Amino acid sequence: MSRPREFDVDRVLHQSMEVFWNKGFKATSYEDLTRTTGVKKQSFYCVFNDKRTLFLKALGRYREHSIAILEKLEAQQMSPLDKLESLRESLLDEEVSCRGCLMVNSAMEFGTEDDQVTGEIELMFAEAEHVLEKIIISGQEQQLITTRYSSKELASYLHNAIIGARIMEKSGASREQIEAVLRVSFSLISP
Repeated sequence: MSRPREFDVDRVLHQSMEVFWNKGFKATSYEDLTRTTGVKKQSFYCVFNDKRTLFLKALGRYREHSIAILEKLEAQQMSPLDKLESLRESLLDEEVSCRGCLMVNSAMEFGTEDDQVTGEIELMFAEAEHVLEKIIISGQEQQLITTRYSSKELASYLHNAIIGARIMEKSGASREQIEAVLRVSFSLISP
Protein backbone atom coordinates (compact mmCIF):
# COMPACT_ATOMS: atom_id res chain seq x y z
CA MET A 1 0.00 0.00 0.00
CA SER A 2 1.44 3.36 -1.00
CA ARG A 3 1.79 6.17 1.51
CA PRO A 4 -0.30 9.30 1.01
CA ARG A 5 1.55 12.31 -0.37
CA GLU A 6 2.87 14.40 2.49
CA PHE A 7 3.04 17.76 0.72
CA ASP A 8 0.98 20.15 -1.35
CA VAL A 9 2.19 19.66 -4.94
CA ASP A 10 0.97 23.10 -6.10
CA ARG A 11 2.76 24.87 -3.26
CA VAL A 12 5.96 22.90 -3.86
CA LEU A 13 5.75 23.54 -7.60
CA HIS A 14 5.38 27.28 -6.98
CA GLN A 15 8.28 27.31 -4.52
CA SER A 16 10.44 25.32 -6.94
CA MET A 17 9.56 27.74 -9.74
CA GLU A 18 10.82 30.57 -7.54
CA VAL A 19 14.11 28.74 -6.93
CA PHE A 20 14.62 28.09 -10.65
CA TRP A 21 13.71 31.71 -11.40
CA ASN A 22 16.31 32.99 -8.95
CA LYS A 23 19.12 30.54 -9.73
CA GLY A 24 18.44 29.03 -13.15
CA PHE A 25 18.06 25.34 -13.89
CA LYS A 26 21.70 24.29 -13.95
CA ALA A 27 22.70 26.16 -10.78
CA THR A 28 19.73 24.79 -8.81
CA SER A 29 20.54 21.73 -6.74
CA TYR A 30 18.18 19.30 -5.06
CA GLU A 31 19.50 20.72 -1.79
CA ASP A 32 18.21 24.17 -2.88
CA LEU A 33 14.83 22.67 -3.69
CA THR A 34 14.52 20.59 -0.51
CA ARG A 35 15.69 23.45 1.71
CA THR A 36 13.15 25.86 0.16
CA THR A 37 10.20 23.48 0.05
CA GLY A 38 10.87 21.30 3.08
CA VAL A 39 10.28 18.22 0.91
CA LYS A 40 12.76 15.34 1.00
CA LYS A 41 14.66 14.42 -2.14
CA GLN A 42 13.00 10.99 -2.38
CA SER A 43 9.55 12.59 -2.24
CA PHE A 44 10.54 14.88 -5.12
CA TYR A 45 11.57 11.83 -7.13
CA CYS A 46 8.29 10.07 -6.40
CA VAL A 47 6.17 12.98 -7.65
CA PHE A 48 8.31 14.70 -10.28
CA ASN A 49 10.72 11.90 -11.37
CA ASP A 50 13.71 14.22 -11.76
CA LYS A 51 14.84 17.86 -11.64
CA ARG A 52 14.26 18.39 -15.36
CA THR A 53 10.63 17.21 -15.14
CA LEU A 54 10.08 19.52 -12.17
CA PHE A 55 11.64 22.38 -14.14
CA LEU A 56 9.37 21.75 -17.13
CA LYS A 57 6.34 21.78 -14.83
CA ALA A 58 7.60 25.01 -13.25
CA LEU A 59 7.96 26.58 -16.71
CA GLY A 60 4.40 25.51 -17.53
CA ARG A 61 3.13 27.06 -14.31
CA TYR A 62 5.00 30.29 -15.00
CA ARG A 63 3.61 30.44 -18.56
CA GLU A 64 0.03 29.83 -17.43
CA HIS A 65 0.26 32.45 -14.69
CA SER A 66 1.91 35.06 -16.95
CA ILE A 67 -0.54 34.57 -19.81
CA ALA A 68 -3.49 34.70 -17.39
CA ILE A 69 -2.29 38.13 -16.21
CA LEU A 70 -2.01 39.37 -19.82
CA GLU A 71 -5.45 37.98 -20.69
CA LYS A 72 -6.96 39.66 -17.63
CA LEU A 73 -5.43 42.96 -18.74
CA GLU A 74 -6.70 42.48 -22.30
CA ALA A 75 -10.25 41.80 -21.01
CA GLN A 76 -10.43 44.98 -18.94
CA GLN A 77 -12.82 47.73 -19.95
CA MET A 78 -10.31 50.42 -20.84
CA SER A 79 -8.84 51.82 -24.02
CA PRO A 80 -6.17 49.76 -25.82
CA LEU A 81 -3.62 52.51 -25.13
CA ASP A 82 -4.43 52.38 -21.42
CA LYS A 83 -3.97 48.61 -21.50
CA LEU A 84 -0.56 48.98 -23.13
CA GLU A 85 0.39 51.72 -20.65
CA SER A 86 -0.64 49.46 -17.76
CA LEU A 87 1.47 46.67 -19.24
CA ARG A 88 4.45 48.99 -19.66
CA GLU A 89 4.17 50.13 -16.05
CA SER A 90 3.93 46.54 -14.81
CA LEU A 91 7.18 45.73 -16.62
CA LEU A 92 8.95 48.25 -14.40
CA ASP A 93 7.88 46.51 -11.18
CA GLU A 94 10.85 46.76 -8.79
CA GLU A 95 10.08 43.36 -7.24
CA VAL A 96 10.64 41.44 -10.47
CA SER A 97 13.28 43.62 -12.10
CA CYS A 98 16.45 41.95 -10.83
CA ARG A 99 15.23 38.47 -11.77
CA GLY A 100 14.08 39.20 -15.30
CA CYS A 101 11.58 36.73 -16.79
CA LEU A 102 11.86 33.00 -16.08
CA MET A 103 11.20 32.18 -19.75
CA VAL A 104 13.74 34.67 -21.07
CA ASN A 105 16.27 33.51 -18.47
CA SER A 106 15.67 29.92 -19.53
CA ALA A 107 16.00 30.78 -23.21
CA MET A 108 19.35 32.39 -22.44
CA GLU A 109 20.48 29.42 -20.31
CA PHE A 110 19.39 26.62 -22.66
CA GLY A 111 19.52 28.17 -26.11
CA THR A 112 18.00 25.46 -28.29
CA GLU A 113 19.70 22.48 -26.61
CA ASP A 114 16.51 21.07 -25.05
CA ASP A 115 13.48 20.63 -27.33
CA GLN A 116 10.95 20.52 -24.50
CA VAL A 117 12.28 23.65 -22.80
CA THR A 118 12.41 25.39 -26.18
CA GLY A 119 8.83 24.28 -26.87
CA GLU A 120 7.59 25.72 -23.57
CA ILE A 121 9.39 29.01 -24.23
CA GLU A 122 8.05 29.25 -27.80
CA LEU A 123 4.53 28.51 -26.58
CA MET A 124 4.66 31.31 -24.01
CA PHE A 125 6.10 33.77 -26.51
CA ALA A 126 3.41 32.88 -29.08
CA GLU A 127 0.63 33.20 -26.50
CA ALA A 128 1.97 36.56 -25.27
CA GLU A 129 2.18 37.90 -28.82
CA HIS A 130 -1.36 36.70 -29.49
CA VAL A 131 -2.73 38.67 -26.51
CA LEU A 132 -0.71 41.74 -27.52
CA GLU A 133 -2.07 41.42 -31.05
CA LYS A 134 -5.66 41.42 -29.75
CA ILE A 135 -5.00 44.69 -27.90
CA ILE A 136 -3.32 46.18 -30.98
CA ILE A 137 -6.15 45.15 -33.31
CA SER A 138 -8.60 46.90 -31.02
CA GLY A 139 -6.38 49.99 -31.01
CA GLN A 140 -6.08 49.96 -34.79
CA GLU A 141 -9.84 49.68 -35.17
CA GLN A 142 -10.21 52.75 -32.94
CA GLN A 143 -7.44 54.55 -34.87
CA LEU A 144 -5.34 54.79 -31.70
CA ILE A 145 -2.53 52.59 -33.04
CA THR A 146 -0.76 52.86 -36.36
CA THR A 147 -1.90 50.71 -39.26
CA ARG A 148 1.37 51.26 -41.09
CA TYR A 149 2.30 47.76 -39.90
CA SER A 150 0.08 44.75 -39.34
CA SER A 151 -1.15 43.92 -35.87
CA LYS A 152 1.01 40.77 -35.97
CA GLU A 153 4.14 42.78 -36.83
CA LEU A 154 3.45 45.30 -34.07
CA ALA A 155 2.76 42.57 -31.52
CA SER A 156 6.02 40.87 -32.46
CA TYR A 157 7.87 44.18 -32.20
CA LEU A 158 6.45 45.01 -28.75
CA HIS A 159 7.08 41.50 -27.49
CA ASN A 160 10.67 41.73 -28.67
CA ALA A 161 11.05 45.04 -26.81
CA ILE A 162 9.67 43.39 -23.67
CA ILE A 163 12.12 40.49 -24.00
CA GLY A 164 14.94 42.98 -24.49
CA ALA A 165 13.87 44.85 -21.35
CA ARG A 166 13.87 41.58 -19.40
CA ILE A 167 17.41 40.85 -20.57
CA MET A 168 18.42 44.37 -19.57
CA GLU A 169 16.92 43.78 -16.11
CA LYS A 170 18.77 40.53 -15.62
CA SER A 171 22.05 42.10 -16.76
CA GLY A 172 21.77 44.95 -14.25
CA ALA A 173 20.63 47.88 -16.40
CA SER A 174 19.17 50.77 -14.44
CA ARG A 175 15.44 51.27 -14.13
CA GLU A 176 15.83 54.53 -16.05
CA GLN A 177 17.49 52.78 -19.01
CA ILE A 178 14.81 50.10 -19.12
CA GLU A 179 12.04 52.67 -18.77
CA ALA A 180 13.47 54.68 -21.68
CA VAL A 181 13.59 51.63 -23.96
CA LEU A 182 10.03 50.64 -23.09
CA ARG A 183 8.68 54.19 -23.36
CA VAL A 184 10.15 54.66 -26.84
CA SER A 185 9.12 51.18 -28.01
CA PHE A 186 5.53 51.59 -26.86
CA SER A 187 5.26 55.12 -28.24
CA LEU A 188 6.41 54.04 -31.72
CA ILE A 189 3.14 52.26 -32.35
CA SER A 190 1.09 55.46 -32.10
CA PRO A 191 -0.36 56.74 -35.38
